[in-house]
Amino acid sequence: MELFKRVKILNFMEYSKWGLGVSSLLILACLGLIFFKGFNLGVDFAGGSVAQVRFTQKAPIAKIRQAFTEAQFSGVQVSAFGSEKEVVIKIPVGKAHKDLSTEIDTILKPLGKFEIRKLDSVGPKVGDELKQKGILSLVLAILAMMLYVSLRYEWRFALASVIALLHDSLITATSVIVFNIDLNLEVIAAILTLIGYSINDTIIIFDRIREGMLTKRTNDLNFVINEAISSTLTRTLLTSLTVFFVLLVLYIFGSKILVGFSLPMLIGTIVGTYSSIFIAPRVAILLGFDLERYHENELKKAKKKQEKERLRRLYEHGRV
Repeated sequence: MELFKRVKILNFMEYSKWGLGVSSLLILACLGLIFFKGFNLGVDFAGGSVAQVRFTQKAPIAKIRQAFTEAQFSGVQVSAFGSEKEVVIKIPVGKAHKDLSTEIDTILKPLGKFEIRKLDSVGPKVGDELKQKGILSLVLAILAMMLYVSLRYEWRFALASVIALLHDSLITATSVIVFNIDLNLEVIAAILTLIGYSINDTIIIFDRIREGMLTKRTNDLNFVINEAISSTLTRTLLTSLTVFFVLLVLYIFGSKILVGFSLPMLIGTIVGTYSSIFIAPRVAILLGFDLERYHENELKKAKKKQEKERLRRLYEHGRV
């Protein structure tokens, strides 16, 4: 399927100058949010308990908070969850509770009829272990991608793809601060999924750029990149839109529990597509990639390969 019957070569490299400026501002904003506000750690990492409670009438959020305060529960957070009848109660790590479900039932009983639909508890040691494993999984995933692209591409293009990957991961991770989403295992899963998606999108474009550099004997790198991005634009847009609409349906019609995965992935899909087109190729040029020198090196490699083949044939015929 083709969105465009004729491939029109667009000047993406001209537009990428603006894209690089926008990305620089976004990264500074992300670092500022992380430094001044920080992530709101979910129960998975911080430890504690989360109760999902549904009332038969509108949930009295203010009275619920007051009831837990009177019961000497400190730092309890109560917020609406999907509908006005349903709330989420977050209880931080504190005193030991032998039967938290019974205690919640006793506290909320005077406020009306309700049902405890879900109750999750994570101890502080388990939360710390999950946090360490989450960070380790992200680091290992990025290192694995760095190793892969370093073996596949010239080092400037490899480094550019890694920088684009870090760019996507940082913006996606910071989006949970903007939308007040708890940093938990669902968010880590979204970022890990994005890493695979984003690097694949960049590789498709870089493969076409490398093909263009080898088949078209021109030293105009901007032209080669513009032609490569334009020729893969249909594939890039179709893939991105397919993923985007699936995630949009998941975000709109899925439960609130899935927001930690679907919303970061929605943002990551947009950012990943944008960085593959406007950021990664521009960074490769800024790192000093020289197409003329690349052609000279490829010519030397081809001559060495021909010489080895010639010597091999001579050896096979007993002339060496």
